[in-house]
Amino acid sequence: MAGTARESADLVGHGPAERLFLDAWLSGRPHHAWLLSGPRGIGKATLGYRIARFVLGGGGAPSLFGTGPSDLVMATDDPVFRRVAAGSHPGLLTIERGLNPRGGLRAEIVVDDARRVHDFLHLHASDGGWRVVLVDSADELNENAANALLKILEEPPAKALLILICHNPGRLPATIRSRCRRLTLSPLGSGDVVRLLLARRPGLAEAQATMLAGIAEGSIGAALRLVDEGGAELSDELFGLLQPLPRLELGAVHRFCDRLAAPSGEGAYRSVTDLLLPWWLARQVRDLVDRRVDRPALDRWVAVWEKIARLFDRADRVNLDRRMVVLTAFLALQATARAG
Repeated sequence: MAGTARESADLVGHGPAERLFLDAWLSGRPHHAWLLSGPRGIGKATLGYRIARFVLGGGGAPSLFGTGPSDLVMATDDPVFRRVAAGSHPGLLTIERGLNPRGGLRAEIVVDDARRVHDFLHLHASDGGWRVVLVDSADELNENAANALLKILEEPPAKALLILICHNPGRLPATIRSRCRRLTLSPLGSGDVVRLLLARRPGLAEAQATMLAGIAEGSIGAALRLVDEGGAELSDELFGLLQPLPRLELGAVHRFCDRLAAPSGEGAYRSVTDLLLPWWLARQVRDLVDRRVDRPALDRWVAVWEKIARLFDRADRVNLDRRMVVLTAFLALQATARAG
């Protein structure tokens, strides 16, 4: 959703985080690196680009009465806004996963991408203004890329601001985390997700938006993916396959996994991971807690949750086969259900 974040003028649900950055900026001693962390799809990149536009637009100089701006809002017809949205502002560098030699998206951000940051920040800005680097996302840096970025964080040049978007801060080296000021963003409220869904997908019925917002657990990114991938039908199919646990209709499960592995199935795969972990498994665990089941059974379900979370995380990092990833998750759930 990087393109959407770059072009979005609206920030929903993260006013306190915006205010923290603004207060630090107006103090005259803003930190040179900011780590924006939280679950996927909740607006971290939107806030990151909002900060970048604010800084590149002059940083909201105080008025004659000594007061500064109350937020980071910039008009969409402002030249800075338009250039950032188009990806053409000379003061902004965005670092994302690049393409591999075969033309596909790399599984991680490599060291050559990170080295571009050094060259960019050490070029003299023609207007003497700020330079901003946005890394989306920092938990996709491989070891060499992280080390290259660390060197910049240790000795940042003047008028340089680094914004690191991060879904899982635990994957970042502690040396990077310690050199950043942290802004932790929380999932959006269900009402906010519904309003955003209806605004961005005008043909969606409100009842369906409410249902999808509940499944998305505060992530507008996940909710939009569900809409675009036929989320209602996909959730019905997934939960139908899981309903008879510990029995599995293996033929149907294999056909389901085959569809996710197809070239056109990446979006559906992402939706399945959104549905399975933060929604279906979370509800299973909450139900066990409510029923006060014995501790060993609860521990087994928490353990399989953690196992599948690690599996999905590793799949993202090293580009594992989607079919085998989802099939492995189904079999792990079956084994746990059999154990009771």
